[in-house]
Amino acid sequence: MIATLDSAMYQLGQVFLAPVLITIALVFAYAFYALGAFLWQGWQRRGRRSGGFELIALWQAQPALSQQDLELIALQRLDVARIITRVAPMLGLVATMIPMGPALRALGNGQMSDVSQALAIAFSAVILALISASITYTILNVRRRWYAAELAEVDKQRQESA
Repeated sequence: MIATLDSAMYQLGQVFLAPVLITIALVFAYAFYALGAFLWQGWQRRGRRSGGFELIALWQAQPALSQQDLELIALQRLDVARIITRVAPMLGLVATMIPMGPALRALGNGQMSDVSQALAIAFSAVILALISASITYTILNVRRRWYAAELAEVDKQRQESA
């Protein structure tokens, strides 16, 4: 019974390797897309272009938006980066652990090439996941600061016009 359960759990775990690796690849691609958008926005902010100040531009286009509406929009724009920042390391751990089963079995059978192949997958996946998390973490924190400053500026302009 234990052997059957062990075998079923092993097989079930192996099913998740491809989806996890694909997800890590997508997260990695998104992290670099987000990094490009972040650098572009930073360049716009440095040049004081309106496109770099998303919330202020949105408020100027729609003055009826409340402070809470703008805060909600800011949170929504940070959601994907926040989720990736937290989920990518977990995916990296999963992608590390799944190939360890076959690696340990291959080690027990003396198949060192299979061990090295499984370990290469494991370590490559965790590296990509951690790089993705690091990029999105940086973007998340800087953008959070930018949005807080923009919200303060909108509040200041509202008070001045009242």
